[in-house]
Amino acid sequence: MEELLNLALKASLDAGKEILDVYGSGSTEVWEKQDRSPLTEADLRSHRVIMNYLRETGYPILSEEGKDIPYEERRQWSRFWLVDPLDGTKEFLKRNGEFTVNVALIENGKPILGVVHAPALGVTYFAGVGKGAFKVESEGSPKRLPLFSPVEGVVRVVASRSHLSEETERFVESLKGKFERVEFVAVGSSLKLCMVAEGKADIYPRFAPTMEWDTAAGQAIVEGAGGRVVNAQTGKPLLYNKENLLNPYFIAYRGGYEL
Repeated sequence: MEELLNLALKASLDAGKEILDVYGSGSTEVWEKQDRSPLTEADLRSHRVIMNYLRETGYPILSEEGKDIPYEERRQWSRFWLVDPLDGTKEFLKRNGEFTVNVALIENGKPILGVVHAPALGVTYFAGVGKGAFKVESEGSPKRLPLFSPVEGVVRVVASRSHLSEETERFVESLKGKFERVEFVAVGSSLKLCMVAEGKADIYPRFAPTMEWDTAAGQAIVEGAGGRVVNAQTGKPLLYNKENLLNPYFIAYRGGYEL
């Protein structure tokens, strides 16, 4: 696990350098994928770097930028890498820094290792089963998560800058009857999951579409910090490598918080 985690960290950091190279150049060339989401040179360069690193492990790789692998082939995988080379492309284009590289290792449908690297912010989160979850800033030492304690009577809710749905707004309203105060924070990409792991937020309700590569690494980090990421209907943890790679609506929450 230690060796695989170090490899995922190196892949994420080097991919982040490629993204920042494009980010700093001011390049704005954008293509539209089949699902009408944006694709940039940064996505493609990050994807190539990560693939080069992870291929040496011998495990299959499912990446957002290489996702057309038939389920009949994928269903045979007991362990594989699940990658989003640039999560938050819209945030990248807005130039607000809130975009990440996500690398997760999945075993029997569950994330057992995760790295979320935010290159423009100089922050990296990582976790592995049995190792806990950590945050490291620039050249600093890793700090074990969570870093912040709950505030009595207050629930801190984090949601998306780009995907705030009516269902999410209704969920936030429902919390107002349970807590003295509801604080709302908006942030882009998988950083929302990392904020829950860090303790800057208590809960992240997601009642809008996400794909498996959007959440796997962040889920590993939330779980490594003692929290949960669960199907909003069943209350069971999100599972990966489904025939349909679309996630169900979910709720992520920190350790000690009960739905």
